[in-house]
Amino acid sequence: MPDNQAKRGIMSDSQIVWKLINKALEMVIVFDAGGTITYANNEARRLLQFGPEIIGKNINLIFPGVFFSEKNEYTYKGANTDEVLKTMAYRSNRTCFAVDLQVISQDDRYVCMALDVSVVDFFEKKVNQSEQSAEEAQTVKTHFVANVTHELRTPVNGILGNTRELLESETDDNKIKTLRLIERGCKDMHSIINNILDFSKLDSGKFILENNKFDFKEMIEYIKSTHNSRIIEKGLQFQIIVSPDIPQFVIGDELRLQQILNNLLSNAVKFTYTGKITLQIVKTSQIKKRVELFFMVIDSGIGIAKDDQDRLFKSFSQVEASTTRKYGGTGLGLCICKQLVEMMNGTIHVESEKGKGSMFSFHIWVDLPEDENYDITSTVDKIEFQMPDINSMNETSVMLEYGTKENLDEINKKLSKLILCVDMENWEKAETFMESIRQLTADAPREIKSAVLKLKMAVQRNDSEKTSEAYDNFVNVLSESGGE
Repeated sequence: MPDNQAKRGIMSDSQIVWKLINKALEMVIVFDAGGTITYANNEARRLLQFGPEIIGKNINLIFPGVFFSEKNEYTYKGANTDEVLKTMAYRSNRTCFAVDLQVISQDDRYVCMALDVSVVDFFEKKVNQSEQSAEEAQTVKTHFVANVTHELRTPVNGILGNTRELLESETDDNKIKTLRLIERGCKDMHSIINNILDFSKLDSGKFILENNKFDFKEMIEYIKSTHNSRIIEKGLQFQIIVSPDIPQFVIGDELRLQQILNNLLSNAVKFTYTGKITLQIVKTSQIKKRVELFFMVIDSGIGIAKDDQDRLFKSFSQVEASTTRKYGGTGLGLCICKQLVEMMNGTIHVESEKGKGSMFSFHIWVDLPEDENYDITSTVDKIEFQMPDINSMNETSVMLEYGTKENLDEINKKLSKLILCVDMENWEKAETFMESIRQLTADAPREIKSAVLKLKMAVQRNDSEKTSEAYDNFVNVLSESGGE
C-alpha cells in the first residue's frame, strides 16, 4: 500500500504530521541528548530570526537557564513535562520575547513547543492596569517617596533660581549653553518630583502616561549630554548606537522614558570603574503605526551575582547593605523603572555576572504620528541589526586580572588621573580613581595590596603630603614587581 501511495503521489501519515508541524502557529524545536538542535519549524525560524544555521546550535542559546544537562540527560526547569513554563526566548540578535514553553521527551530526543505570548501580554497588561490593588510594599513605597520628594524641592529650587540669575547676566555662549542644560535638568527634575507622587495611583489604575509627540533623536542627544561629562571624568568610554530606521518623531511619554534611561545610565556610571558604557537602541517590530523599541545599557562594571538579580526590581532593595553605604541610593530607582516600562507595555531584564559587567535591557511600544509619512503596508516589520558584543563585558575580567598588560596599563592610567586630582585638591574624584586602583589590584601580591591600602587611607584623609608619599611608595613597589 505505501508503494502504491508513493506512485500516486499520496503522502504517508508521518509526512502529513511533519508538514502540519512545519506550518504550526507555535514554535517547535527538537534537540538531542547533547542539547544540539536537530529540527526547527518555520515559525521557530521566523520568530527567532534564524535561517538554516539554527540546526546544530545548542538549545541553551534559545532558552538560557531553562535546561540543565545531567548524565547526558536534560532536565527541565518546569517540574514536569506537563507543566507550561513562562520564560524568555532569545532571537539570533539576542533580543528576547516572552513565551509559554512545554517540553516532551522521548528516548534521547526532546521536543520544545513554545508559544509567543508577547502580544497576549501586551493586551493583558492593558486590562490589568485598571485592576491593580494596593499592597503593603506599595504603601510603604508611597510614604517614602512622598517624604523624599518634599525634601528634594528645596535644593532643586535653589539651583534653578541661581541658574536663572546667572543667565540674566552671562554673555559667553558656551556658558549660556551649559546654564541652559542645567535649567532644563532642573525643570525635568521638577516634573519628576511633582509627578512621582502619582505612583501611589498605580495600584488603583488611575495613573496616566502623558503621551505626546516628541523628537526621539533630540531626546537621545539630551541623554548623552547629561551623562557624557561624568563618564569621561571617570576615564570611561561612552558609546551610543541608535538604529537608523527608528523614526525621528514618535508618540510616547518622553519624560518617563528619560527617567528610565537616566536611572540605568546613572547606575552604570556608579558601578563602573574601568572600561566602557554602551547604550544601544533598535527597532524590533512594527504593527501598523505601533513600533517596538528595544533598549540596552551595557557596562563593564562590578556586575551582579545570579542569586541577587531577582531582588533588583523590588522596592527599597539593593544587592547588599554595603551597597547603600558605599554607593548611596534608596534602592527605589529600578523598581520605578520596572513599573514605567510595564506601563509602556514592555518588560525589563538584566544579564550579569559578578565582576564581569551588566546589561539591562527593556522594550516599550510607541506610536507613530498621524501627520508623518511612514510605510505601514506590512502588519509586522522585523528589523535586522548588529548586536553589540555582550561578551565584551568579559574584557573587565581580563582587566581585573592582576599582571596582564591590560591590567597594568589601566592601573597606570588611573594613577595619572589620581595624582592630577590630588594636585587640584579634588578629593572626591581622587577617591573614585582610588577605588578603581583598588579593584585593579584586588588579586595582586600582598606587598602591592598593602601599598594600595596606605595610598587609599591617605586619599580618604585628604592629606596631600601623605598621599604624595604613599603614591611614590606604591609606584616603587609596582615598578619592582614589574608593573611599569
